[in-house]
Amino acid sequence: MSLAVHYLKSRPIAKVTFRLPSEAAPNAAFVHLVGDFNGWDESATPMTRLKDGSFKVVLNLDKDHSYRFRYLIDGETWENDWDVEAYEPHPFGDGDNSVVEV
Repeated sequence: MSLAVHYLKSRPIAKVTFRLPSEAAPNAAFVHLVGDFNGWDESATPMTRLKDGSFKVVLNLDKDHSYRFRYLIDGETWENDWDVEAYEPHPFGDGDNSVVEV
């Protein structure tokens, strides 16, 4: 997984790049990013498949917040980001959420 945060000088937001490598979902038809930023809507934030087979999406997120998220592969399999600094238990008991501090 790869997570990149770029802060904008002109506004209190950050461009956050979420990337799921092809090794994490080698046979995936589609992947969605699901988290606090989209109300945990499983279809709100589709990721784009890149030529190397990875999936990517860039979001503008408010600075000075932490966001919980997970990747949803083919509408069935949840995957965490392996490169985040923290995880928190998922409130419904099915694993942890990845956490990004912006």
